[in-house]
Amino acid sequence: MPVQIGAPAHSFSDPTGLLSDCHRRIEMFLASLDAVGKIIDRPLNDEARRALESALRYFREAAPKHTSDEEESLFPRLRQVHDIEIQSALAKLDSLEQDHRGAAPLHAEIEELGQRCLSAGSLSRSESEAFRKAVATLLAMYRQHIAVEDGLVFPLAARLLSKTDKAGIANEMAARRKVSLVAEISPARMNTIR
Repeated sequence: MPVQIGAPAHSFSDPTGLLSDCHRRIEMFLASLDAVGKIIDRPLNDEARRALESALRYFREAAPKHTSDEEESLFPRLRQVHDIEIQSALAKLDSLEQDHRGAAPLHAEIEELGQRCLSAGSLSRSESEAFRKAVATLLAMYRQHIAVEDGLVFPLAARLLSKTDKAGIANEMAARRKVSLVAEISPARMNTIR
């Protein structure tokens, strides 16, 4: 089952806006992991268990689609744009992709420890410390990563990519989520799309 948190602020007609919306969810679920990490060495109450389960599911199922949206759809198209403004963003793309690679083992560690906690009810002191350290490292990495994308990459892409490129990105994002763009841009939704 896909993780959906409220209505997105943007539609597929604005793929960079949707990518930024994903960042808000990433921040929210990281905050959940951080909060759970503070008490993960004690038996979790129902609310903490639900928060942990939701965050783990988000990073296991939805976040990889966001990474693919960037690496397979957005970044390749940006690399094709020949504009002086894009050059500063292009210099950052390799670093952003390295962030994705660096995040993967941290997510795997958090998934393993989180599942262990859900099974056992809590983690040992050393496991709790490892969980908190992995979450703190992700928080720091994502803070910088998101700032570069939201502050530089996405605004340039929104301004400089062609309508055809944006439509291609949107179609690929929708396909990853098994969403029909026909339903997304139905007559009832046309009034809400800007």
